[in-house]
Amino acid sequence: MSDTTAHIPFRAATEETPLARRLLIGLGAGGLVLLVFAPLIAVFAEALARGWGAAVASLGNSDAQAAIRLTLTIAAISVPLNAAFGIAAAWFITKFDFRGKAFLITLIDLPFSVSPVVAGLCIVLLFGANSAIGGVLVANGWPIVFALPGIVLATVFVTFPFVARELIPVMIEQGRAEEEAALTLGASGRRTFLTVTLPNIRWALLYGVLLCNARAMGEFGAVAVVSGKIRGQTATMPITIEMLYNEYLSVAAFSLAAVLTLLALLTLLLKTVLERHQAGQIAATNRH
Repeated sequence: MSDTTAHIPFRAATEETPLARRLLIGLGAGGLVLLVFAPLIAVFAEALARGWGAAVASLGNSDAQAAIRLTLTIAAISVPLNAAFGIAAAWFITKFDFRGKAFLITLIDLPFSVSPVVAGLCIVLLFGANSAIGGVLVANGWPIVFALPGIVLATVFVTFPFVARELIPVMIEQGRAEEEAALTLGASGRRTFLTVTLPNIRWALLYGVLLCNARAMGEFGAVAVVSGKIRGQTATMPITIEMLYNEYLSVAAFSLAAVLTLLALLTLLLKTVLERHQAGQIAATNRH
């Protein structure tokens, strides 16, 4: 071995050089600042461009108040529905063997593949006033499209996979042994679910609910099609933000966007807390 070879420092094949590490960290940090922090700063800066008074006054507008109430109402309806649907779908898929299971999982993932605008258009075609079903509903005073039910329906469709996709891997990993043991000991199906299944999936369920809630509050495409964008009635926060911005009411638009951003940040904070708590629970279980 030559002297030159002897003085070459050893480096594992999978270890990057210090320069490569710095470049990768710099690129990651730069992308994070450019794509995440810069837009957040811009939103709050534009909202406060004319001071706190103007921002608060714009949020006191009746249209902004109606948009906030409508968005929270839609989330309050669609998230529990999707939680129930997600639990039922995950239970059915993981606890029973049947033909077409893979196809059913594919159907659950369908909202991830279909454009929200297309989903909204399908709802309009099915339940619009010119359709057979929609015409009957409108005649009896139960309109779906351009009303709250249509917005809820569109939101439920778009956010349906979040809870189910969080629960299915967890329930597959846990298997069926504990439920079968409880049933063998004489527990009813309801008691087995409440005392065995639900405690085991609670953190995954909460995680999926948070993701579902975040998407429900921020959904634009499908809701824009089915809502009709009626100001003060069917305009949610994202739609109202677009309408205000197009009317050059930038302070009002960005103030409402700041509220929506704060709700998203709150969801992210709760998500982080849940992840840490769940990691601590897993570590404690492994130690015992």
